[in-house]
Amino acid sequence: MILHIVFGQASVTNLKAAFELEPQLNGEILCFEDDLAVGPLFILDTPDGRNARREWWNMILDIPAPAEGTEVAPPEDPVRALKARLREEEELDVWIWAGQNTSDVCGYYWLISQLDRFSGRIQLVYLNNLPFLNEKNAVFYPTHLSQIMPKEFLKARKLAREVSLAEFELDGEEWRRLMNENAGVRLLEGGKKIRGEAAAFFDKDLLQQIGRDFQKAGRVISQVTGKFKYPVMEQFLNWRIKELIREGKVEHKGELRTMRDFEVKLPGSGEPAPVENA
Repeated sequence: MILHIVFGQASVTNLKAAFELEPQLNGEILCFEDDLAVGPLFILDTPDGRNARREWWNMILDIPAPAEGTEVAPPEDPVRALKARLREEEELDVWIWAGQNTSDVCGYYWLISQLDRFSGRIQLVYLNNLPFLNEKNAVFYPTHLSQIMPKEFLKARKLAREVSLAEFELDGEEWRRLMNENAGVRLLEGGKKIRGEAAAFFDKDLLQQIGRDFQKAGRVISQVTGKFKYPVMEQFLNWRIKELIREGKVEHKGELRTMRDFEVKLPGSGEPAPVENA
């Protein structure tokens, strides 16, 4: 039996549709949602590290902290159940699917650092700068699994190869480097090479797009992400705009919640920001 692993729900639909075209590809799909391209990774293989990351996400998503005195269960280890299955189901093989984007590659490093004891049962399908056909039968180079038509997954499955012992060692070391570096954002430079940058890395792009007149924060974010080769999470950029507001580099009106709830502009000429009640 094959357990297909993908990173992000958007990758699930077309892969599942491909099962109907190729029964030999059929299997269970396990989707990991956390986008490891952004946010803290330090000691993420420990309860303290997972808790720090959960608190960071709660800040990004504006989730209130629990009331004082409330007991909060420690975050579960998301790979623990996977490793238990591999120990119990000796016939189970894992296929890790990764497009050429930062989220998938970071997800691969995270998983491979924890699965070395199952060497021989872990396959990687990495779509590294490979041509596929789109709906108009034109050649293109997808960066994400969600861009590939179901019938093209039949071609992609031929790329599956066993992760070598050397890769378990080297890529495991790369994951530990990423954890220790603990950058605010991570960028894919080609192949599987990841470069870390500060959380404020995209602030310059946001400031360039924000004009002297008010416009929806969502519009700013949409125009900025449209220029990137690899998309960045909208929630992350929304947080960065809030940080620019907090630093006094951007003015706003409206409630600082989702990117649809407020408008932004650069300080200076244009419509003045309303005076908010204390």
